[in-house]
Amino acid sequence: MTEKRLIIGMSGASGLIYGIRLLELLRTVDDVESHLVMSNAAKMNATIETDYDVAGIEALADVVHNNKNIAANISSGSYRTIGMIVAPCSMKTLGSIVNSISDNLLVRAADVVLKERRPLVLMARESPLHTGHTRLMYEASQMGAIIAPPTPAFYNRPKTVDDIVNHSVGRVLDFFDIDPGVVKRWEGTNPGLSDS
Repeated sequence: MTEKRLIIGMSGASGLIYGIRLLELLRTVDDVESHLVMSNAAKMNATIETDYDVAGIEALADVVHNNKNIAANISSGSYRTIGMIVAPCSMKTLGSIVNSISDNLLVRAADVVLKERRPLVLMARESPLHTGHTRLMYEASQMGAIIAPPTPAFYNRPKTVDDIVNHSVGRVLDFFDIDPGVVKRWEGTNPGLSDS
């Protein structure tokens, strides 16, 4: 039996590569079983934004769930997981999670993760943000979700888009104590430098 199960949800915002890269990285981690659930809009974005088709993305996951299957194992708190990442997280999905509108498996799984007090990481993807978006992020945070927009870091001197994507998803995996070795960690500044 696999020790850890991690749910990856993909919704219909731009940035599907973040969810794809998470699945790719999790394939390199022996003791984690990935469970994938995609919205219809995410499936549409696959061919718009990436060179993957839906079947290719699903092939990266250990277990694939139909978003319409509200009775899937991940819809129950008794099914043990280490949590869930929604990457990318659309504002529609964020709003549904905040308001507990569990009319599909992606939102139901997120709702279960919250009620079981497991980590739920939302890679919210929209820019610019209006007040309604930021209110939803605040409310999700108040409920226990971790809001982690895929904002690039530059201290690691990224040279490619892949560097940026890898760093963002690597930092998200840190919340689950999973380190596939893609994050260039901050080591501090040169101790010989002064503040003056």
